[in-house]
Amino acid sequence: MARILVLTQVLPYPLDSGAKIRQYHMLRYLSQQHQVTLVSFVRPDNTPEQVAHLASFCAAVHTVPMRRSRWRDGRAALQGLLTGLPVVIARDEIGEMRALIRRLVTELRFAAVHADQISMAQYGLQAMRQGQLRGVIDMHNAMYLVLERLASGQRNPAKRLALRREARAMARYEARVCRAFDAVLTVTREDRDFLLQLYPQTERAAQAARFVPVPICVDPSQVSPVVHRPAPPTILHLGTMFWLPNSEGVLWFARDVLPRIWERAPEARFVVVGKDPLPEVRALAADPRIQVTGYVEDPAPYLEAADAFIVPLHAAGGMRVKILDAWLWGLPIVATPIGAEGIAVQDGENILIAGDAAGFAEAVLRLLGDPALNQRLRLNGRTWVEAKYAWQVVYQQVDRIYEYL
Repeated sequence: MARILVLTQVLPYPLDSGAKIRQYHMLRYLSQQHQVTLVSFVRPDNTPEQVAHLASFCAAVHTVPMRRSRWRDGRAALQGLLTGLPVVIARDEIGEMRALIRRLVTELRFAAVHADQISMAQYGLQAMRQGQLRGVIDMHNAMYLVLERLASGQRNPAKRLALRREARAMARYEARVCRAFDAVLTVTREDRDFLLQLYPQTERAAQAARFVPVPICVDPSQVSPVVHRPAPPTILHLGTMFWLPNSEGVLWFARDVLPRIWERAPEARFVVVGKDPLPEVRALAADPRIQVTGYVEDPAPYLEAADAFIVPLHAAGGMRVKILDAWLWGLPIVATPIGAEGIAVQDGENILIAGDAAGFAEAVLRLLGDPALNQRLRLNGRTWVEAKYAWQVVYQQVDRIYEYL
């Protein structure tokens, strides 16, 4: 049993986002095999009870407050401009985190550091240098690709220019980080391939041996399907709403898809559930048929009322855990091809896939008007996630990474 230092940018509990679900089940699995010390940033809404839950299976949990302000954002933008660093990486440079890692690596004999997401790479590299540790980076996705896709869909020229600059900076940074770590996890084969494209063709075969795709997984034993409670026809989106790809997807759906749906189902409601929606998303609620809730502690009433669960993304990377969650809950899903990217799906059997506004509207209308199709997708989705995405089985792939280290 080795001693492993795990670094996360968000406290991986409660399980209310895809990143947390990935981190939480990875922590649970690693803790069965190793002695794990978790170091995580925390926000004001994190509680001692949440930390105590993680400490129930980790050897130790240490936290550092995430400090954000307009002054820090401005400093990060200037630093990025002067150094070529991605702004989101410069923004998360926190002295207290560096000091904590310095102390822990000095006091304890870790065998390896496991940095979760590109935002924690700088701290993982610090631990590797200081303690002569082996290192694993869990990239979740190819972040440069997310930024490129956001830039392509951005209508504001200034924002599009800024996103393209950030995408180029992120591509350079991700290539450097992946080269420095001993092993690289991705959640899809597609993201592995996109990251390998950052290297010269002559290097890719040699680099590929260090890249291991391991999908995000869930725990079907802990989640029961919801009981559908008929209400006015309801379309649900659930996701972290300060994540720009989610917000852009919701705005596209409201602007380009909903009017087509309302032509044939004018009574249909659109409900957006998720933490910290941007002002443009909140403004959608000016229409009485649209509800924007913000964060809700118990989404069950919204899940039970949903006739269609939508994933209308056009810029993303990795996997959308919201699809796995919706399958667990037994909800019928409509997603764009990018929304379902990286997930094994059966279009027409456990999900409906549509790329453009007309096709997406038609797919949602099918779920609203065809009870047999609606029920088939509910049952098939639940069966599929139980067979393909249970963490207890899939995360055994991680063992060979630590055996290699």
